[in-house]
Amino acid sequence: MKKNKVLMVKQYVQRGDIVWNYPGGGIEENETPEQACMREVKEETGYEVKVIRLLDKSEDKYTFIAEIVGGTLFLDLKLESNEDMLEAGWISLEEREKFDDFTAPILALYNQ
Repeated sequence: MKKNKVLMVKQYVQRGDIVWNYPGGGIEENETPEQACMREVKEETGYEVKVIRLLDKSEDKYTFIAEIVGGTLFLDLKLESNEDMLEAGWISLEEREKFDDFTAPILALYNQ
């Protein structure tokens, strides 16, 4: 989070909708959840991050608080893993319409 904004990506999701979501994805073989977080954020936003702490875990999904330590905002659409991505950016917390039933509860955990 920076200046009341949170880093998000706009993407197509399996249910066919276009939503704003937090950067993330699957854990690859021989990768820890923390390593997956760092890789996914880099692939989807261009930022290098350091994981600060676990915010939430449900089933096989981990949500971390991370600090940007390098890079610049850039969505590499040449990466096959980014084919469902449309945009990456800093979304204002005041833009409530961009937070849905999946992202709003995570944001609420952060604000506790």
